[in-house]
Amino acid sequence: MTKVTVTKVLSSCVALFFTLASMAQAHEVLPSIADMTRTDDGLVFDVELNLESFIAGIDQASTLDTNDAAEAEFYDELRALEPAELDAAFQEFWPDMASKINVIVDGTRGEPELTEVTAAEVGNFELPRNSQIQFVVPLSDDADKVAVGWAPEFGALVLRQMGVDAPYDGFLEAGSSSPEVSLAGGDQASGWQTFVNYIPVGFDHIVPKGLDHILFVLGLFFLSTRMGPLLWQISAFTLAHTITLALAALGYVNLSGTLFGGSIETIVVVEALIALSIVYVAIENLFTEGLSPWRPFIIFGFGLLHGLGFASVLAEFGLPQNSFIPALIGFNIGVEIGQIAVVAVAYLIVMKAVSLDKTGTASKMTAAGYLAVMVVLMALIIPVSGWANGSDVIILIVTAAILLGLSAASSVVGRYDSYREMVAMPGSILIGVVAVYWCVERLFL
Repeated sequence: MTKVTVTKVLSSCVALFFTLASMAQAHEVLPSIADMTRTDDGLVFDVELNLESFIAGIDQASTLDTNDAAEAEFYDELRALEPAELDAAFQEFWPDMASKINVIVDGTRGEPELTEVTAAEVGNFELPRNSQIQFVVPLSDDADKVAVGWAPEFGALVLRQMGVDAPYDGFLEAGSSSPEVSLAGGDQASGWQTFVNYIPVGFDHIVPKGLDHILFVLGLFFLSTRMGPLLWQISAFTLAHTITLALAALGYVNLSGTLFGGSIETIVVVEALIALSIVYVAIENLFTEGLSPWRPFIIFGFGLLHGLGFASVLAEFGLPQNSFIPALIGFNIGVEIGQIAVVAVAYLIVMKAVSLDKTGTASKMTAAGYLAVMVVLMALIIPVSGWANGSDVIILIVTAAILLGLSAASSVVGRYDSYREMVAMPGSILIGVVAVYWCVERLFL
């Protein structure tokens, strides 16, 4: 790598690190879970949700992390409230929320009545806290069917029917509504329906929600753009995360405990180790030019860790007990499609520069094209994001750096290994710096 390239990469890394270090702590947006039961009082909904997100007015359909929302400061104030204070704040907010909950019984909207609010203890401020509410919708004795949904800004909803045979169990994307469900039961999804329904759930946890998994896959890609080595690594990674995801979903692996005498949650350690796996891949990319004999085994081990990361998300809303295998397979296929999509996009972006590097032919037109793509991308995204979204900052800086490297590599082909030294190595360094910060943040900040 030339001296100029090293200087540019290191300056970008320093800027990226201090940009990240200035951000507040992360609070992941998770789906809410509603258990629906018919009782003598009516149709009762016991809902587990993050009260702070709702009260703060965060659009949970477009926000992956509450830290990225315009309402982040208000959210953090709510996150610090004691349970009784948060209960009172939600009671005041309830009328607005109730007007945006649609429980349609036999074609007529029912009016939700709040009956209980139980805010969780403050706990670890760096993790979202899930509280419980209960509301009831009156039913007539002859009520037959119900459809449930709520406003898009309330995010995804897991709806589970309780107390009947063959109950309905569905994952509702933000703003969507359930089909009409028989109050007597019998609407349990078939294995095939469950399989199909969980494919987009898995994809969603890679693109756009799985930024750490995206960077890991890109790290694999930067070692070699050849499909053979890449497929070996991704296959080992997929097999491994499928194993741990299944074990965790079946209850054989439990991530809810603590380590080191209760001083740190297990899932925090897992997330930090996932970040370290990205660091390892990035560092190895700097010192090897091909797939080493041990790399697939190491990637398999890292896949076990990433599977635990997926499991921690699924644990928040679970897999349907009666269709566990189809849901698990569908989720994993969705994850795999997401990973392949990331690799496919990466390949389409770099293939011209790689082709020039192989033939030893420089192309100023290609270099200008990469530069133009970067300028257009920045012009389109920066005004929208306002640089307020932490994930956007990471994506923008890494993407801009890679496109600049591709532009430079396309114009100096033939002088040295231009793609590796001006794209793959700087890209790996940037990914490694991001992952180092994540590891420190997850353990200590």
